[in-house]
Amino acid sequence: MAEFLEERLPVGVRMGASYGDEYAVEITENAAGAEFRRLVTPFPKRRWSVEYTQATSALWDNVVALYHRAYGTYAGFRVHCIDDNSTNGRAGQPTATDQVLALVSAGVYQLQKEYGAGAAALAVGLPKRTLFKPVAGSALFSIANIPIRNADWTLDSTAGRITHAANISGVVTGISKAAQAVITLGAHALSVGMAVHVSGVAGMTEINGKRALITAVSGTTITVAINSTSYGTYTSGGAVNTRPQAGEVVRGGCYFDIPARFNSHLEIQHIGADVRQSGSLEIVELFNP
Repeated sequence: MAEFLEERLPVGVRMGASYGDEYAVEITENAAGAEFRRLVTPFPKRRWSVEYTQATSALWDNVVALYHRAYGTYAGFRVHCIDDNSTNGRAGQPTATDQVLALVSAGVYQLQKEYGAGAAALAVGLPKRTLFKPVAGSALFSIANIPIRNADWTLDSTAGRITHAANISGVVTGISKAAQAVITLGAHALSVGMAVHVSGVAGMTEINGKRALITAVSGTTITVAINSTSYGTYTSGGAVNTRPQAGEVVRGGCYFDIPARFNSHLEIQHIGADVRQSGSLEIVELFNP
């Protein structure tokens, strides 16, 4: 992978700038004229064509300086797309349940965004853009549609990966029937605000597979936001875990930039005594920033 500059391309572009997504499709044709198409990658790739008209000093301080820092087409940088910068629609306020995240390894998840929703998808599913460059401070995270507090996960804003904190577990020895169930664990390291998943319980089997926030703790119990009043009576067994468990869907949301690089040389045109215009600059999205 080449170098990457964690800075944004200036957005003050001239009206008429354009962008579009493309897909890598390999098309061959036989002697009878029949087409055979192969989807090389399922990811959309964006290209921009932009121009800048600015005072000479502004153009040099912004666009020209970035072009040189990037060594032209060599290094990448961030691009903010006005029409597509959020996991919630095009540019809506992100939420913790916007998009299903991809599992990278135990406790590590990749931010991504799905495109084309609204009608039936092909067998391969809807295309997704891997979000390598979330905007710092904008990411949100959820497990089983329950938002997880910031203290329990970290974000790598240069790679778009969310890592859940180390798992905290407990062995269940009792569960009460209550509007908010009290789970007896013995000594534990859980705290108010954490979300736990319950499994392996006998008797009160309705609670298995549920995740809920902890609303109160004592030295040997936790109280969770699960109404267990109509459940069966607890008899034995069970465990609680903070990290996502098998079958739980992990989602997240964020504002994001798109990693890209210059795909053409920079040409400066004299427009006036102290006004310069860049020629049309092609910028292309990077899949391996």
